[in-house]
Amino acid sequence: MSEQSSSIVSKVWGLCGPLRDDGVSYGDYLEQLTYLIFLKMSDEYFKPPYKRDTGIPKGYGWSDMVLLKGAELENQYKKILEKLGEQGGILGKIFKGATNKISKAAILARVVAMIDSEKWVSMSSDVKGEIYEGLLQKNAEDVKSGAGQYFTPRPLIRAMVKSLRPEPMKTIADPCCGSGGFFLAAQEFIADPNNYTLDRKQKEFLKNKTFHGNELVTNTFKLCLMNLYLHNIGDIYGELPVTQGDALLTDPGIRVDYVLTNPPFGKKSSITFTNEEGENEDEDLVYNREDFWATSSNKQLNFIQHINTILNSTGKAAVVLPDNVLFEGGVGETIRQKLLWTTDLHTILRLPTGIFYKPGVKANVLFFDKKPASKEMQTKEVWIYDFRTNIHFTLKQNPLSDKDLQDFIKCYNPENRFERKETYNEKKNPEGRFRKFKVEEILKRDKTSLDIFWIKDKSLADLDNLPSPDELADDIIENLQSALQSFQELKGKLG
Repeated sequence: MSEQSSSIVSKVWGLCGPLRDDGVSYGDYLEQLTYLIFLKMSDEYFKPPYKRDTGIPKGYGWSDMVLLKGAELENQYKKILEKLGEQGGILGKIFKGATNKISKAAILARVVAMIDSEKWVSMSSDVKGEIYEGLLQKNAEDVKSGAGQYFTPRPLIRAMVKSLRPEPMKTIADPCCGSGGFFLAAQEFIADPNNYTLDRKQKEFLKNKTFHGNELVTNTFKLCLMNLYLHNIGDIYGELPVTQGDALLTDPGIRVDYVLTNPPFGKKSSITFTNEEGENEDEDLVYNREDFWATSSNKQLNFIQHINTILNSTGKAAVVLPDNVLFEGGVGETIRQKLLWTTDLHTILRLPTGIFYKPGVKANVLFFDKKPASKEMQTKEVWIYDFRTNIHFTLKQNPLSDKDLQDFIKCYNPENRFERKETYNEKKNPEGRFRKFKVEEILKRDKTSLDIFWIKDKSLADLDNLPSPDELADDIIENLQSALQSFQELKGKLG
């Protein structure tokens, strides 16, 4: 992060302490910043040299509140939020249902003054984006806010994009896009002159037609729209690049060239309803879609099927998925077999623990290419990179960085993955992390399991080299939570 961005993030975030004391959560504070920065930027665009029509009604802009104090400021801010929530386009979407959650007028005035002191439009989109991403990361770091569930580590996102190498004039979807991290990384990759030299038509396509997203959670949807706007994706008047709702409900009809995504953690899809006694009950949500291979209430298995649907016949996908997708029986086995038959499931990156904000998560990245219909099995071999065994990260002391994934990208060989080479050798290098398995070997495994390890776990063999107490505690918590969830599901079925 640049020095300018880091300084502004520190300054903006410095006000969060007093707000927390006043009962304002990190998420609410970030939402208010979203509204206020948007208003300030719109005001800058409205003035020379830009003179843009920003869509903000007269009397309801930044200049109509910036000099006010106390109750006058609070009242005007409230009026602005209500008015903009009634507008069409991106304005109405961002401000729909918006309310002022900063109840102390003095703190609101300080936030307004601080935002007013910066020239946001004249900053490069990189700087604006860094500031916003920095605030999103701060929000994700707060365990109480629960925001970490939609924050994928940025080094992992960048590694997935570099491996897939999206091309100009092609479409990219993320059916559960969170704050828009995959879109921003893909935009940065395509716009990088070291990768492509874009003409005007390609730049226009990148801004307005490349990205198609979906987000279920209202507040996250708003954060994503703002994030994209700050990075110059989409148009204030045009069609929104992201829609709100449950992506799994129906086939959206669109077909795209790439899917980059990290579906939300948690196995089950469920809906909450009120029973006759007035109590809330959860019921497994099963999606009966004709385009799906199998019916399941497992969220991740449903997302795999949905991604397969929205990819065009030569589309490529990179998807973060938990371990259970690799070994779960029943519907899980059916879907793995279908993936092997109808797509080229060519690479699996096994991720270490300690990189996500939700503790104990064991996940993988599945890379697969869709293929036109054929009687032959499309997957010939699966290459697995074990980035988990004997590797440990923590969010603060030892966070994941870009350089940690360089060896994977090198092994993946994005320029021509058909010329990749194993680093594993049974005699010369049994600790090699990159190894291929013929599809015939995988089909013989119990439940067609893709949960494959071969490197010796040193912590099991060497008692002096055990993981840190934090890591051991996280593993114990994860195993207990998983066992408890299984018992709860069993009890539900018995009931």
